[in-house]
Amino acid sequence: MSRRVTAAIVLAGGQSTRMGRPKALLDWHGSTLVRRAVGLVARVVDGPVVVVRATGQALPALPPGTEVADDAREARGPLQGIAAGLHALGGRAEIAFVTGVDAPLLHPALVAHVIASLGPDDDVALPQAHGFAHPLAAAYRTATVAPLIDELLAADSLGTRPLMRRCRVRRLDEAALLADPAVAALDPQLRSLENLNEPAAYAAAHARPEPPVTVEARGTVRAATLARAGLGDVPALVNDRPVSDPQEPLAAGDVVRVAGDPHGDARGPSG
Repeated sequence: MSRRVTAAIVLAGGQSTRMGRPKALLDWHGSTLVRRAVGLVARVVDGPVVVVRATGQALPALPPGTEVADDAREARGPLQGIAAGLHALGGRAEIAFVTGVDAPLLHPALVAHVIASLGPDDDVALPQAHGFAHPLAAAYRTATVAPLIDELLAADSLGTRPLMRRCRVRRLDEAALLADPAVAALDPQLRSLENLNEPAAYAAAHARPEPPVTVEARGTVRAATLARAGLGDVPALVNDRPVSDPQEPLAAGDVVRVAGDPHGDARGPSG
């Protein structure tokens, strides 16, 4: 069986009407929501990561290789943004995972499970938990979904429900999501699916403890970024993957150590 190339689309161009300020630029423990989203999905996919923004929208520095696409038509909802991301991919990936910029509790384990759940006869793998469907935490088959979205947008049908009615959808309820051992262990409350739409929700999520990560030779600390784990000034390995950006996001269960140091002699505060 040939390998399926996967990509990710991060929607950052919403009007943030309820939040009152651009979500993409909001702080997340020394980083930004958009930087965190890009870093988390990039761990899982092997193809491009595309950030969709409004035309002229300012974005912070993003990791090398991140692609930025402009959504030329404002106020037309997430379907328009997904279309912009799919067009930017241009057929370079078979599957695209889509997330909003306002889901900082997204865990790579859930991303991987949703992507893996998209079967050969499915167009969409759609999480359905906490009483809602989550089209902005779903995996889409690019070749079949892109033309359907274009048809809907041309008819000014802007909701995701009409799209789902025209797609072959694999619905992933809470039991299906938690059937993955990694998801069950690392995100048992499925907080990956929480979206921060209003200031109160953002403040409450930001006030929660940062994710528990293991820094070798020091044990468990709470840290949402490499810098917060005390390794912002040295090359490091996160789950044996080399990283050097202090804003590199960390997620629950990560193991961090200084690159090239088999004893994990990490420096910095204990968290």
